[in-house]
Amino acid sequence: MRAGAENLLRATTNNKVREQVLLELSFVNSDLQILKEELEGLNISVEVYQNAEETFSIPLVPLGLKETKDVDFTLPLKDFILEHYSEDSSEYEDEIADLMDLRQACRTPSRDEAGIEMLISYFLQLGYVENRFFPPTRHIGVLFTWYDSFTGVPVCQQNLLLEKASVLFNIGALYTQIATRCNRQTQAGLENAVDAFQKAAGVLSYLKETFTHTPSYDMSPAMLNVLVKMMLAQAQECVFEQIGLSGIRNEFFTLVKMTQEVAKVGEVYMLVNIAMNQEPVKENIPYSWSKLAQIKSDHYKALAHYFIATILCDHELQPSDDKDQQEKALSQLYDYVPEGLMVLAVLKDKVQRKQLGKAHLRKAIAYHEEALRVCGLCKKLRNIEVLQEVLTAAHKRSLLKYAQQETEDDFLSLIQAPDILPKTEHKIGTIAPQFSKVKVKDFFHKLGPLTVFSAKQRWTAPRTIRLHNEAGELGFSLKGGSPVQVYCLDPVCSAASAGLKEGDYIVSIGGMDCKWLGVNEVLEKLKSVGKQPMEFDVISCQDTAASLHSKSATYSMGMQKTYSLICLAMDEDKIDQTKKAPLKLPFLSWGTKNRQKAASTLCLPSAVAGSSQIKKKLSPFTLLNTESSLY
Repeated sequence: MRAGAENLLRATTNNKVREQVLLELSFVNSDLQILKEELEGLNISVEVYQNAEETFSIPLVPLGLKETKDVDFTLPLKDFILEHYSEDSSEYEDEIADLMDLRQACRTPSRDEAGIEMLISYFLQLGYVENRFFPPTRHIGVLFTWYDSFTGVPVCQQNLLLEKASVLFNIGALYTQIATRCNRQTQAGLENAVDAFQKAAGVLSYLKETFTHTPSYDMSPAMLNVLVKMMLAQAQECVFEQIGLSGIRNEFFTLVKMTQEVAKVGEVYMLVNIAMNQEPVKENIPYSWSKLAQIKSDHYKALAHYFIATILCDHELQPSDDKDQQEKALSQLYDYVPEGLMVLAVLKDKVQRKQLGKAHLRKAIAYHEEALRVCGLCKKLRNIEVLQEVLTAAHKRSLLKYAQQETEDDFLSLIQAPDILPKTEHKIGTIAPQFSKVKVKDFFHKLGPLTVFSAKQRWTAPRTIRLHNEAGELGFSLKGGSPVQVYCLDPVCSAASAGLKEGDYIVSIGGMDCKWLGVNEVLEKLKSVGKQPMEFDVISCQDTAASLHSKSATYSMGMQKTYSLICLAMDEDKIDQTKKAPLKLPFLSWGTKNRQKAASTLCLPSAVAGSSQIKKKLSPFTLLNTESSLY
């Protein structure tokens, strides 16, 4: 409706009509903006898809699924089956319906492994569909529309790669939603959350490496790079929660380990926050996500300083303690120590321990206060009660610890707490998607083996050969797998006289399909008739380069690139090279609506009078354009 109104606005010269159209457009644009903001708010909310049980943990960030419009494959696929495969397309109505039902189900998958398996099944099925029905040189008229996960802005293309990339994004997004729904109060729940976040990062990383120049910003390499880092950071956070789930003992070496683990979480969130504030991601990343990453970085850094302060303030070196081991463990926490201090001296001297411990507490309090300040500046985050409770409780705990220390000499203390070196014993990395674990059967298996019967190959229409078995000899041999191919053809045999050619593929015998039969099975069928005449159908491969039409409408003057249907003309019989081929009538090539101008283009290839009819032979790649990648 909006496109029609804009076209009318450009075409009309009536002022009253223009005013009415402008008024209607203002209402439409206003409604669209409201819907866009609502969708954006839903997809970037950190409150949705969280575990429903009572928990005292900082919320994790899930990705929203990309939305799409309905797609009707029926007419384009049936036309392609009839034109390209020369088969009765009505026999494939059930298969096309199955494909459309699977796509429809993938729009609302369940938030569990069954939903993941369904999305992967559709993604793998698209691989078969791409090879069967989407030739690299033209579009078949199927328009895919997907909406940006963050902004709701639609992207429309006839390129199947948009569909495949969007499904991959939704697989990664669904993994994040599964992770955030896990019960983080149990060991099994945290293990599942870590695994799901790593798998989400693996899928998004695979998407970034496999599909380049994506037209939707949520799938751009820069954005995907940030999302992968964010998922790995959340997995690292769950690992820390997993270590401390049974409680953190107030013991020297335990606290040293926890200090480095939590410092690692703070470091990865700091890197995520830095990445989110880089161009061009900065303008498109949700503000609440960027602030939450900053809050978590400050919060976990504060926890690291609190743990090391507890080590220094609560644990004095006893005669029974191994001072060498404690010195080594404490030294691993620092890149450097404040001037004038030695690690062993700090362990032995009660005053120095107290001073360094209070310096760490002051730094912890400063980080806690910064986290609370940033949280208060973001409207979405300050309304999340559990986040406020966690930050406030941690802040009060550090203040209480500091109040328990002697404070009369604080004004003399000039020690600055050094930074803590992060370290983890649980390395987190991406888990690559295991597509091979999901078994999928090609819906269009009946068309024949994909190595031969694909959109890239072209053949003649099936020819019927009437075979007379002469003295038990066929007059030719068979080779290959499925389908079998004719070779060593005797030029004087009855099959050759009936039109059989060297290299022909046998596709049916006596009206029964044999595209999937091997050499022995086909020979049995051919010899089983004895001396009775038999009919079988064959096809001959054509030169793909010679069959391509020499004109295509890909560019239009003054407009961006459009999608066009390139009409291909092919002759079933080879034209004698000594004769001139008659000039064929031009074909129509209709361009789809341009994304910016919403206008259609009509391109009419025409012959120039007196021009040479001998055209330059095209290579298979002459008409290939960059539409094979996503824009």
